Amino acid sequence: MEDDAMLAEAVRAGLTHDGWCVEWVADAPLAKTALVDHNFDAVVLDVGLPGGSGLGVLATLRNRYDATPVLIVTARDKLSERIAGLDAGADDYIVKPFQLDELCARLRAVMRRSQGRVSPVLSCGAVVLDPARRLVTRDGEPVALSGHEFRTLMLLLERQGRVVTREQLEESVYGSSGTIESNTIAVYVHQLRRKLGEQLIVTVHGYGYRIGGVSA
Repeated sequence: MEDDAMLAEAVRAGLTHDGWCVEWVADAPLAKTALVDHNFDAVVLDVGLPGGSGLGVLATLRNRYDATPVLIVTARDKLSERIAGLDAGADDYIVKPFQLDELCARLRAVMRRSQGRVSPVLSCGAVVLDPARRLVTRDGEPVALSGHEFRTLMLLLERQGRVVTREQLEESVYGSSGTIESNTIAVYVHQLRRKLGEQLIVTVHGYGYRIGGVSA
């Protein structure tokens, strides 16, 4: 959520390249609407938005007990904004100008903390996924995955032991950018099984997919 179109496009492109699905809005009212209409994994929120401050958007989010991780973006000389943002419920902040690598790392960190994970590494049996390095290995050997395959695997590993619906996978992998073919997720699951082992991902017929045993 950023009002500078050039910066927003650069961030969108960088995050997309890193495997994220990104939805960009340019003002506070649109930001509030988007946060009601969609379940996001994380939010990058510029403090200075047209139509109302980013801190107002954050307050609206937290007032309805929405715990979505929020990374606020502030100007270098606005210490007061950083303090106000953290006090209002932001999980972290990043100062303009920033490097995209740092932005991606901070997003991964706030998501790990929100999920109660300290270690950045996800694993199931011989399969290990390192989000920070964008690396997947099987029996210690690197496995090449497409961006969409990587995001599909990461979501399933993050919710290990629980069933993830096709709709949840579509939302995570594609966001709300539009409809996709009905069998697309099935194709990615097939490719992951081919590369990582047929037994890794279990199909729960009529519902979705699961990695690992059923949680209590």
